[in-house]
Amino acid sequence: MRFLRRSAADSTDSDQMEESAVAVGDEVPKGHTPGKGRPTPKRREAEGRKRGPVAPPPKTTREAMRRARGNKEDRKALAAKRREQRVESRQRMMSGDERYLMPRDRGPVKAYVRDLVDSKRNLLGLFMPLAVVVFVALLVPSPVIQQYATLACLLMLIAMVLEAILNGRRIAGLVRAKLPKETVRGFSVGWYAFVRATQLRKLRVPKPRVSPGDAVT
Repeated sequence: MRFLRRSAADSTDSDQMEESAVAVGDEVPKGHTPGKGRPTPKRREAEGRKRGPVAPPPKTTREAMRRARGNKEDRKALAAKRREQRVESRQRMMSGDERYLMPRDRGPVKAYVRDLVDSKRNLLGLFMPLAVVVFVALLVPSPVIQQYATLACLLMLIAMVLEAILNGRRIAGLVRAKLPKETVRGFSVGWYAFVRATQLRKLRVPKPRVSPGDAVT
């Protein structure tokens, strides 16, 4: 009997403790974030929900081959479309379309500078061929040839630097006179003209709109 009484008392105490725990649990302390009530979905499940319903698996081997062939054709069509877009963008950029030019080449100032540079023949156009000549001269075992080649290249570099300074000042003055409302920085315009002039004419981007000797107004 005592054993039964004790178990009954213990059960009564445990029920009271559970009720008090429930009552305390109802009071949510400040700063406590309640649970969502459901497990966090896995990454694969979340991606599946974003992508939409998944197609049912193929029932036959022929159907699987048909799907694979269709996916391959879709990828080829997408790759061909992207290739056409790149070609079109390249062509428009070479033609001077402002929408496809790089930020450094946009604007009326840069367009006018390009026309001024492209309308003249200068020593700066020999900059890249001169670098090739210097490299070849260093490979020649004759010290005399290396000495004369180095001296000639040094004189050419000095002449190119002088021409670049004079050409930059001339172009900056012409741009200020042509576009008085535009903000023209002498060093920026001169450097842009220098980089344009040192490039081979066939490699200039965008392509020259004028020929050497044409008057640019």
